[in-house]
Amino acid sequence: MSTTTISCCKGGPPPVAPSDKKASTMKWFAATIAALVVWGLVYSQLVPFSDWIVAQLPVDRDSHLGAAISFFAYDTPKVLMLLTLVVFAMGVLRSFFSPEKTRAMLAGKREGVGNVLSAGLGILTPFCSCSAVPLFIGFVSAGIPLGVTFSFLIAAPMVNEVALGLLFALVGWKVAVTYLVFGLGVAIVSGWVIGRLHLEHWLEEWVRNLRATAADLPPEQITVVDRIKAGLEAVYDIVGKVWLWIVAGIAVGAFIHGYVPSSLLASIMGRDVWWSVPAVVLLGIPMYSSAAGVIPVVQALLAKGAALGTVLAFMMSVIALSLPEMIILRKVLSIKLIAVFVGVVGTGILAVGFLFNALF
Repeated sequence: MSTTTISCCKGGPPPVAPSDKKASTMKWFAATIAALVVWGLVYSQLVPFSDWIVAQLPVDRDSHLGAAISFFAYDTPKVLMLLTLVVFAMGVLRSFFSPEKTRAMLAGKREGVGNVLSAGLGILTPFCSCSAVPLFIGFVSAGIPLGVTFSFLIAAPMVNEVALGLLFALVGWKVAVTYLVFGLGVAIVSGWVIGRLHLEHWLEEWVRNLRATAADLPPEQITVVDRIKAGLEAVYDIVGKVWLWIVAGIAVGAFIHGYVPSSLLASIMGRDVWWSVPAVVLLGIPMYSSAAGVIPVVQALLAKGAALGTVLAFMMSVIALSLPEMIILRKVLSIKLIAVFVGVVGTGILAVGFLFNALF
């Protein structure tokens, strides 16, 4: 038996030839392009499809019920398809990040610059409310300032790429950019204020006793195929978890679109109704919904004449101040610190709502 054969057998399966790797990469790449083309063709037929659905039903298209069904039949596949595309693209982008890399980028950053950097990273990195506890522990153990950590934890769920992508597609780039700028502003300023208050002593004792430990991370060898697979895994994981919330949100939006008079909504959520902003913030806190689930409701509210500031305040409170997130954070934060967090972030959200209702 030759030396080459022995080393092959002892070292595991024979290495894949570069030509085979290249062929596999090209197949994955071609399949991805083909899937995107099919996506575009299907998306272009959503309007005829929704019209056909309504035409099959014994309802007048111009009636309240007809308008609601038309909204639901069009928006459900539209939002789910857009969500799938956005999540896939962001899943590929996220393959360039990891919790360790994020923690390393934030470690050693002072407040101010650190708040801006952490809020910006919060948009791109794959973290949401459900991962707040392990992230918080990791950030604290790495010596990242408390305020910088909070900027990240506020921005990650509130100004995530799914929300921005769907807002851009469904409501328009002006609302998406507005949400981005002011969502980042709330995250940066809130984190900075919390940092200035020096409330580290209000962390749970076991968290304060953590000490930073440095770890040598192995170099990452991620191929193009790995990144495509990461995008597909993100679609399976995220869309699989939130699709029901999305359908529920679209159903609410369809009801608003079909049955709620514009005059009634304007009288409740108009820019001249000063109490509407704090009311929707309080309403949004106990609710639990993903960004994708609440955006169809936002779309319907804006179409019916609700004030932009009031709607943005509602969306921010649902995503950034949800009661389930507070319950999760209670594992590492004292009740006093959670109250400060809610108060500071809530004040920022109220400011955004009042400011936009005054200007637009």
